[in-house]
Amino acid sequence: MRKSLIALVVSLFGAGASHAASGCEGRNLFADLTPSEAQELEAATAEIPYRRGILWQAARGDQRITLVGTYHFDDPRHRATLDRILPRIEDAAALYVEAGPQEEARLTDALRSDPTLMVDTDGPTLPERLTPDEWQALSAAMEDRGTPAVVASRMRPWYAAMILGVSPCMIRSMGGGEVEGLDRQLVEGAEARDVPVRALEPWDTIFDIFDGLSPKDEIDMIRAALPSARLADDYAVTLADAYFAGDVWKIWEFGRLEALRNEALPRPEIERQMQLAQTRLMDNRNRAWIDPLVEGAEDAARDGKGIVAGFGALHLPGKNGVLALLAREGFSVTPLDG
Repeated sequence: MRKSLIALVVSLFGAGASHAASGCEGRNLFADLTPSEAQELEAATAEIPYRRGILWQAARGDQRITLVGTYHFDDPRHRATLDRILPRIEDAAALYVEAGPQEEARLTDALRSDPTLMVDTDGPTLPERLTPDEWQALSAAMEDRGTPAVVASRMRPWYAAMILGVSPCMIRSMGGGEVEGLDRQLVEGAEARDVPVRALEPWDTIFDIFDGLSPKDEIDMIRAALPSARLADDYAVTLADAYFAGDVWKIWEFGRLEALRNEALPRPEIERQMQLAQTRLMDNRNRAWIDPLVEGAEDAARDGKGIVAGFGALHLPGKNGVLALLAREGFSVTPLDG
């Protein structure tokens, strides 16, 4: 099981939402929304820049970037995206991804050699930091995901919260192996065509994301994730369907709506948690990716080529999303979907 959880962390390197593996069953929770909730969800996404679509092109003069919003786990629906993108990769100077094979290998080695990256061997246990009811719910959810309570009790809060957001079916289906999400399939396509693969960030980024959180913020991550953990298979189906429908930002706003509806924390705390997560998981990283993307496009243009970039779809939309940031750099951004 530890091998499976290490593979999960590597697969989620940069993930901003829950994910499902192909073959997991569940229902789309959008169907359960009341008319007023559905209207609220639509209103929350209506003004978000670049909210729809997972395939885009950014151009500035002779500089070209093809952008692919990815889903980090396997699904047969990736085939249609690959058919569109692999010809562009073949003609590209390089493929840019969150973490390339070298970064994934270094992260895997680090997690295997240093368990303290995922577990806290010295500090208070999670049962000591949570209420009895919260710990009971957490331990049951971890058991559903194949992790004994005694192991879960020493997990670092960010790691436990990450596991809670993943479907038990998906974890069981991994079997300790690698996950063939769209990111990995893009990398394999580039390698098969002798196209260089470049990483947008270093291998240890995942630890920097959660570094410096206050003890309260750490434990509130678990509290915010617990109410929906029992519906993780349904959440996974819901979020995958939204992704393949190209309605990317609805994934994020649906999580906010559900957190508020479940009342796991007071509303101001939920809003603060959501903003903290958006800042650390997306906004800060988006800004850090712009320089390597622009420099890569400039270098490629000298050889009459463009580049392809594939990363988690939630990094595309929003005023601080990669598309808006490229537009501020003078790139013309146009959709390739449809």
